[in-house]
Amino acid sequence: MVEIIVNFQELVQEKQWKTIRDEIVTLDPLQIAEIIEELSDDEDLIVFRLLPRELAKSTFQHLSHDKQEEIIEGLAHNVNKLSSLLNDLDPDDRTAFFEELPGEIAQRLIQLLSPQERRIATTLLGYPEDSIGRLMTPEFVAIKPHYTVEEALNHIRKFGRDSETLNVVYIVDNQWKLIDDIRIREIILATPDQKIEELMDYRFVALSAFDDQEMAVRVFQDQDRVALPVVNSEGLLLGIVTFDDMMDVAEEETTEDFHKFGAFQEAVVNPLKAKISSLYKTRVVWLTALVFVNVFSGAAISKFESVIQSVVSLVFFLPLLIDSSGNAGSQSATLMIRSLAVGEVKLSDWYRLIGKEVLVSLLLGITMAIGAGIVANFRSPEIVVVVGLTMVLTVMAGSLIGMLLPFIFTKLKLDPATASAPLITSIADISGVLIYFSIARWYLGL
Repeated sequence: MVEIIVNFQELVQEKQWKTIRDEIVTLDPLQIAEIIEELSDDEDLIVFRLLPRELAKSTFQHLSHDKQEEIIEGLAHNVNKLSSLLNDLDPDDRTAFFEELPGEIAQRLIQLLSPQERRIATTLLGYPEDSIGRLMTPEFVAIKPHYTVEEALNHIRKFGRDSETLNVVYIVDNQWKLIDDIRIREIILATPDQKIEELMDYRFVALSAFDDQEMAVRVFQDQDRVALPVVNSEGLLLGIVTFDDMMDVAEEETTEDFHKFGAFQEAVVNPLKAKISSLYKTRVVWLTALVFVNVFSGAAISKFESVIQSVVSLVFFLPLLIDSSGNAGSQSATLMIRSLAVGEVKLSDWYRLIGKEVLVSLLLGITMAIGAGIVANFRSPEIVVVVGLTMVLTVMAGSLIGMLLPFIFTKLKLDPATASAPLITSIADISGVLIYFSIARWYLGL
């Protein structure tokens, strides 16, 4: 691929436009998108403008949002080319592009659409952010139950060319209410004179246009479908959502949760392209808040100054113990956040998990205590018991904190990923300090 990119860079520099056009059409849209992503600002626009109309549409949909914006900006002076590109894009891909743009720019681009495409774009953008309505496409094939198989196939040949997918055909009544869906395979294998209603089982799964996109990902996983219909509150068929759109949502949600768990205020699209001010703002809020949380750790340590002065070797094991607690808490939280996100665990299951987490963390704590005790025996034999007991209790405390925080955040209608690793670690640190020095004071009689 590197050789191909270098080849196109040389062709652009040599202004071999015909050669570029002849060679680029032999590649698939994904390969062309990869090439354009690697070209410089001027080179990428030149190559894109040399693409035939249909290939330009397919390639644009594979580009990153930043590169899409760059291409649109470069085509701004060529209104006809820009209008053709926007009108040719699949409605769901176009909506995904528009919703990332500033409102003023999106409105200006919408005006370049044909009346029909403008109506579709404004309808899709009118649905709530992160709803299925933003993702659906009106390009699908629907048939009536009274059609014969032969009539249905003729209808599909006539109207299916622009359909997002033909794997599934949707069956509607005269008011366009969805009554079933049927795989194209069943239609093809049926006899020509059979009625479509004879093939129906009236068992289908549909999404509401107002459903949350993250919830729809779980429906796709459960149903194992390549596409699902989207209906309004009255059951009228509005559009379909395809598996590739759900893959994009799943990636976005995973990235968002990952950033939240890392205590970022908002997702970082690309740290290479992000501004310093943007990177600063995404990180400063949580880190500043955690400064004040961690003050409690210092305050807790100051309460045990006399204990530390009496047995200075206690300080040697402090980082080991509180880090172990924080690590155990982060592990537990990661497991719970994932389980809540994919629907494996519900909010009402928290009490069933406590007993299991107590037992698991106890076993983990004992195992880790043995290792820490061996180290303590060589370093400071007089505090082996203190270190061992603390390890068991801090690992249990950290694990329970990590397990419960996602449930608490979910109960408060907040994203469980907000129970970030630094927050869990900070709380575990405070509890670890209190447990460690309290056991030391009790066991050593200080």
